[in-house]
Amino acid sequence: MGLSLLLPLLLLLATLQAGNSERCDPKMDYRMDQPEHLSAPKGGTIHINFTFYYCGALAKDPRVNIALRRTHFHGQFIYNSSRHFVHEDYKDRIVLNLPEGQKSGFLQILNLREEDENTYFCRVQLKTQRFGWQLWQSILGTKLTVYLAPKTTTKGPTSTVTTTTGLSVLEGNRTSVSLPLSVGAVVKVALAIAVLKTAILGLTLYLRWKTSKDPPKLDPKQDEAQDNGGILYASLTLSSSSSPAAHPTLPKKSPQEETLYSILKA
Repeated sequence: MGLSLLLPLLLLLATLQAGNSERCDPKMDYRMDQPEHLSAPKGGTIHINFTFYYCGALAKDPRVNIALRRTHFHGQFIYNSSRHFVHEDYKDRIVLNLPEGQKSGFLQILNLREEDENTYFCRVQLKTQRFGWQLWQSILGTKLTVYLAPKTTTKGPTSTVTTTTGLSVLEGNRTSVSLPLSVGAVVKVALAIAVLKTAILGLTLYLRWKTSKDPPKLDPKQDEAQDNGGILYASLTLSSSSSPAAHPTLPKKSPQEETLYSILKA
């Protein structure tokens, strides 16, 4: 009784599996999904994520190969993992990340350029047990937009940095920091210093010349004293006895004057 019931069940299961295998249509049950649109700044990095689906089981050695086209569905190949091919425009800038045995991964484009803005289509090729080699690709692809990164201004909690030509001012802490001046500014400062030094030197030379041209007038006696080392000398002139000027004639005194002179002398 048990065997009579078990045999029909086994036949039903085999029939269902056969029907499922026959309904596995490679043209309908294979699919590659990837985002419709991505954007990244110039010089940045983009990840084109993909997930593929297949019908039936993979072969023991499926030899999964991922490729990437650009511009349109039948566009130029820029990457092929099995052939180790990378287009010259993307040399050393495309990296594939697909763990073994997984159905999801991503293609990474490094150091983006403006000319990288395009539409990219991921394609997968692998070997199945029943249908052999199968190959399919995304229909819509991923539209990549590359934009210029905006300039960023760093603001602190209590200060704001404002950058000008040749000078950086830090507001908030009331501190100004002078950056190196330009070549033109350095030349102007050097010329100003040279002109100032020349003016000072010319004024000094003029004052010295003026002083040497008009020396202060001194008294003749002071000049003589200076010439003799600051000592005044008296000169005596001796006359001979025969000279009439040596003994001048004195007026004769009266008798009263002689008496008075004698008394005072005593």
